[in-house]
Amino acid sequence: MNSKVKVLKNEDGSVLNVSERNPEYAWVRVQQIRTIVDETGFLRRKPVSAVVSGHIDDMKAMNFFADQELPGNVLIKESLVPFNTKDPQRDLKIAGDTGIVCTLEGLPIYRKTYWSTKPNVEEVLVQHDNKEQIKAAFSNASSNSEVFKNVGAQEFDI
Repeated sequence: MNSKVKVLKNEDGSVLNVSERNPEYAWVRVQQIRTIVDETGFLRRKPVSAVVSGHIDDMKAMNFFADQELPGNVLIKESLVPFNTKDPQRDLKIAGDTGIVCTLEGLPIYRKTYWSTKPNVEEVLVQHDNKEQIKAAFSNASSNSEVFKNVGAQEFDI
């Protein structure tokens, strides 16, 4: 049902990214295509990616390469407590392209993804309760795109 976890390559073909702030650390991006069934029973395949970071020597020793298959899964962890207290905005759970933060009882939901090789690890998900706000935003976005399509079809004289 889920694909293997794969190492993603950069535009230049490399996979290892050295931290700009501290060259002693590096990271790679991994991805897994997951089968997800939502609360309405609708099934879809969705890519879920994560960043794997570590000391540069350890990362180099792993010999990561493009499209390398890795054991384990890319998992999601959600929380009502920020993962990064210095920059809590960094991990906000956003509803699609709406820019709307998913909330539960008015509290923002934080979301991180990570690669795990441990068996039987469960994801931690927090169901948002601001569905009406999100539906309205998607509805507005859909209406606006129809308006722009119609405008684009018109001819203009200068």
